[in-house]
Parts: sequence; structure tokens; C-alpha cells
Amino acid sequence: MFEDILVVIKGAGDLASGVGFRLFRCGFPVVMTEIAEPTPVRRPVSFAEAVYVGETSVEGVVAKLVQSIEEIEPVLRQGKIPVIVDPKARVVAALRPRVVVDAIIAKRNVGTRITDAPVVIGLGPGFTAGVDVHAVVETNRGHYLGRVILDGSAEPNTGVPGVVGGYGVERVLRGPTEGRLVPVASIGDFVKKGDLIARVDGEPVIAPFDGVLRGLVRENIAVFKDMKIGDVDPRAARQHCFTISDKALAVGGGVLEAILMLLKRSDRIDKGV
Repeated sequence: MFEDILVVIKGAGDLASGVGFRLFRCGFPVVMTEIAEPTPVRRPVSFAEAVYVGETSVEGVVAKLVQSIEEIEPVLRQGKIPVIVDPKARVVAALRPRVVVDAIIAKRNVGTRITDAPVVIGLGPGFTAGVDVHAVVETNRGHYLGRVILDGSAEPNTGVPGVVGGYGVERVLRGPTEGRLVPVASIGDFVKKGDLIARVDGEPVIAPFDGVLRGLVRENIAVFKDMKIGDVDPRAARQHCFTISDKALAVGGGVLEAILMLLKRSDRIDKGV
């Protein structure tokens, strides 16, 4: 039904991957762009991992790294999501997709325009529906998570992670200093408060409470002080580390709703209704 409606998603981290997963499963051909050295924390559920390993799978959906625009169509025909290193998203002009989704989660607009495609959607703060995008999808945890905004902006970034299992800001592991990350624990490991999780330039990264290590950036990634490098989940459900989060699926559902709504509106305008 949607095989002719190409979607380009800017970004391939865990939220972007939740969006890509839902759209792909609904039948949309999806292309994702990334930077040369992405730093997703929840690597098992991020299609950005394809940049490092060539091909990765998230809950049965496969993404494959491509080196050029010419490689995109063959990968789409294989039933996979092409991921291309393209920080400026130049593929948008080359592919002329029906839909562009800015899922970089930069908390600001870093170059997306409402003229990029017939349907342009921004995730979270930094976009204004009707100005630089056609719709915004709320990414802040709470009552409005995943809602489609057609006039105005998402809630401002608080800088405070949502509370999960009674913990909020404590869940996030941050770089203790500048340097290269050397992991000690692995994603999916159960950790106790005070356990050593990793080192950055010799400085320890310690588990803040008992739980499961849900995310950690790749080994030898360049880390700066206070950079988000991992997270611990107090619910200690190991399977959560390897499945898309409720938040990412909710945001993906909002993007799907926005696409269908805006395409329907566009068709009516084209028909003069």
C-alpha cells in the first residue's frame, strides 16, 4: 500500500530506529542517514550500529550500510533499511522522498526545511509546525508523549530524563572526563550499586544503583566530560535492553499518524477538495 512513499529519516539512534521500525513494518520504504561516528547508547536497538558493523538487526528488521546513493535502491529491494553516512542529508535532494523525518534529537533544528518534501516531520523541541516542518511529534515522557502537533512546538527540553522505576537523572551515565571509553561491563549485564562499568582515560564509571546496564557507547569512542555514555535500568529486565522502548514506539506511532494525516490532506489539496 505504501511501497511508493519513500521516507528519509535523519538520524538512526534509538528513537529514530523506533520510528524506522514502525514505518518499515507498515510497508514504507525507509532510508536513514547518520554521521560518520554515531554515539548511540542503546546500541542493540539502534540502526546506527550498521555504520560500524555493516549490517544490524533490530527485532527482526535489518539495516545495511550503503556507501553511495546508487546502492540504496538495491538494498530497499532486499527488504532492508539502507543507512548512509550523510550528515547533511544530501540524499533528500537526490531521492526526492515523499516524507522527511528529522529524528536527530538535537533539541534544535539543524537544517530541516518545510520545503524538503511534501511531508516534513520533526521530533521533539526545536521545530515549529507550520514554519519549518508540517508536524511535530512530542518526545517528552508524560501525558503528551507521541502526540502530533500541527500548530506550535513540542515541550521544551528540560534536560532531566523521565522517571523509570523511581529513578530519573540518576539513570544516566555520563563521561567523568575527556578520553576514550574502555568498557568493563556489557549491555545486558546485571550490576550492583558501586560496580565498575567502564573507564574513560582511567577515570571510573560506576553503577549508581542496582539494575541492568541497558546502554553503553561503543568501545574506544571519544567521550567528553558529562557526555551521556550509558544508562542503567532499575527494573532489571534484561530483555528490555534488546527491544525497542515504549517511548520510541510511542514516538514512532505519532510519526505514522502524522504521515497518514498529512498525506491525506495533501491528496485532498491536489484534487481540489
